[in-house]
Amino acid sequence: MSNWLEHSVQVEVDAPIEVVWGLWSDLEQMPRWMKWIDSVKVLEDQPELSRWKLATGGLEFTWLSRIAKVVQNQIIQWESVDGLPNRGAIRFYDRGDKGSIVKMSVGYAIPGFLGQLLDNLFIGRVVESTLHADLERFRQYALQAKANL
Repeated sequence: MSNWLEHSVQVEVDAPIEVVWGLWSDLEQMPRWMKWIDSVKVLEDQPELSRWKLATGGLEFTWLSRIAKVVQNQIIQWESVDGLPNRGAIRFYDRGDKGSIVKMSVGYAIPGFLGQLLDNLFIGRVVESTLHADLERFRQYALQAKANL
């Protein structure tokens, strides 16, 4: 039995939507700004599928994720099809000369044994704090990419 937790975080990025989209849509680069993501590998024969590995605090989880929806410069939506249950979307908002907004919504199942060991509120606070920090690292990464154009 699992409990589902959901979080939404966002960041403003002083970079054009095309730059922000281009960086985020390259899934294999995500470990550069997502602290707990150890690796992402897009499957060559099925590019809508990718193998993810999360590692933190001695715990390691893997899953196979399927891209469920893509609208260029607007949304990337996914769901796991094997392994750690999760789903979510990255939404992109073009603010013209003011840059872009990136909003991440993530839902994930906490395995029953973890839910019993740890308070879900504690897990939720840690995950949300980490996601905020990940988006801040992404903002810095995007600003550096913009500067190198």
